[in-house]
Amino acid sequence: MLKLIGSRLLLAVPQLLIVSVLVFLLVYLIPGSAAALVLGDAAASPEEIARVEAQLGLDQPFFVRLFGWIGAALHGDFGTSLQSGRPVMELIGERLPATLSLIAGGLVVAMLLGIGLGVLAGTHARRPVDRGVTAFTSLMQSIPEFWLGLIFVLIFVIQLGVAPVVAWTPPSQDPTAWFRGLILPAFALGAGASALIARQTRTGVAAALESRFADTLTSAGVPRQRIIWGYALKNAMVPVLAASALAVSILFGTSLAMERVFAFPGIGTMLVNAVIGKDFPVVQGTVLVVAVLIILVNMVVDICYGLINPKARPQ
Repeated sequence: MLKLIGSRLLLAVPQLLIVSVLVFLLVYLIPGSAAALVLGDAAASPEEIARVEAQLGLDQPFFVRLFGWIGAALHGDFGTSLQSGRPVMELIGERLPATLSLIAGGLVVAMLLGIGLGVLAGTHARRPVDRGVTAFTSLMQSIPEFWLGLIFVLIFVIQLGVAPVVAWTPPSQDPTAWFRGLILPAFALGAGASALIARQTRTGVAAALESRFADTLTSAGVPRQRIIWGYALKNAMVPVLAASALAVSILFGTSLAMERVFAFPGIGTMLVNAVIGKDFPVVQGTVLVVAVLIILVNMVVDICYGLINPKARPQ
């Protein structure tokens, strides 16, 4: 297992390097000057823009700026926001808990709902229950998450009044309010991802129950519930883990819209505002942090995959 962890850590280094270069290159190719944004487009003269560019180091060659930014990022310094003048890492640290809470809640909903529906369909393969679950998961996968979130707000917040109007409450202030405000966003965010997990679970459970070892256990008198939850589901967890890693990437993308719907002060909202306002340091820092989180999640999934399937461990 130590060799597996070491190999995944070594693989993460070039991944982060490639992401850093791509993010910096894309921001570098955006037309316009960050100095003009600082000064104000209407009042900025070419001389003033050149002066601010020199102060910010924007007049340096591309590779000098690139290696300087990567070196600072390795020390946790993503620069200063052009709009607020605050360190980017400080802004990310303030908003990251809201985003992580939303994604964690969505992942829990996706796993519980997806595995539950997948086991139900897999144990009734090619029966009406299986077809019903397939139709339901197809519907969940086709519904946009932000639209489902708007429907939840209209029904449970405006009409019924059973959910809080302000969804986000820091858990340090009120854990109960934090949990209540997280229920609707988590369900809206995790519904679509649950379809992917349900299909993988259904396929794995159905294949395991039709295998020879399941027939042997049945003939030996092992209860069916034990076969399903103790053996079939364990074998099905290998593709489910891979689907879960993909679901996390999907949740990060869809959380951008979900934060707008439920007014979550997360990094998604900050990223959208930074792109609109051409706050390039915030864009670079936020995208890099999201990439690091996704790489860490995939690394944890690979380690869990190695624990379940010894064949996946490096020799």
